[in-house]
Amino acid sequence: MKIVTSLSFRGECREAFEFYARVLGGRITAAMPYGDAPPEMPIGPEYKDWLMHCWLQVGDQALMGSDSPPEYAPPLDQLKNGFDVTLHTDDAAQARRWYDALVEGGQPTMPFSETFWSPGFGGLIDKFGVPWMVNTMPAAPCETGQ
Repeated sequence: MKIVTSLSFRGECREAFEFYARVLGGRITAAMPYGDAPPEMPIGPEYKDWLMHCWLQVGDQALMGSDSPPEYAPPLDQLKNGFDVTLHTDDAAQARRWYDALVEGGQPTMPFSETFWSPGFGGLIDKFGVPWMVNTMPAAPCETGQ
């Protein structure tokens, strides 16, 4: 089984996923605009360049995304609450690089630093409004095995 987070945007999916591909070293393997959908799909011409499906592959992990026209989705202009996209690595320098790149143009929610559970952890909301946590795994795993 594979569990993949799907992120929703309002016309910024392509830009966001190109940014994530650069930061995370992944590649976009699918980017289907609404303009490529069958003509009977009820979508306005103003959305033809928006992405109805995007897939970013990073190693054996992935993120999905799409642009959601306002008439088909909840208000996306509000802060995305209740989840974070979380990155884990055993390399604190790599974690710092991810954090610094993702927070640029966004806002830190917890500055990257050593914590009692991690040699390097930070939280942020990126310039697209997506919340992230970047975590360095300690040398000895915690009791949950994470």
